Amino acid sequence: MTSQTYSLLVLSVIMIYFGHFGNSSILARLQNDIDQLKADFNSSHSDVADGGPIFTEKLINWTERNEKRIILSQIVSMYLEMLEKTDKSKAHVRNISEELYTLRNSLPDGLKKMKDLMDLTKLQMSDLKIQRKAVNEMFSVLQKLVETPASLKRKRSQSQRRCKC
Repeated sequence: MTSQTYSLLVLSVIMIYFGHFGNSSILARLQNDIDQLKADFNSSHSDVADGGPIFTEKLINWTERNEKRIILSQIVSMYLEMLEKTDKSKAHVRNISEELYTLRNSLPDGLKKMKDLMDLTKLQMSDLKIQRKAVNEMFSVLQKLVETPASLKRKRSQSQRRCKC
């Protein structure tokens, strides 16, 4: 797969996964818009393939539906951040942005969960106050972890039967 198709693939996965496409005409229009965006960014440049894909490879590790909502919400936000710095007078940029905003608004729980993960990485675990709080919460955190495997297996098997993913 060429690097030019990666962005379309990721956007397609995001939109299909969350049921945003009621028909293929939206996808066809977006493909045309993304092709124009590729031309704007000169994405056929030889350095695009260096280092492999940046998003699609990461999606492989996120297998559960709720997990995917987290990573996909972050990817959508990153696309929107990228498009904020582009020429909004172009119709294809506006079309893609509108679709991405619609998607982002349908993923509020994914955005919140991603923010929670990012907040955890910012905790200064060398700070004595943070350590004290962490120790006070340790038993309840471990309790949730110990309780999770059996209930998680049951929930997964039930959701796999129901999910038509």
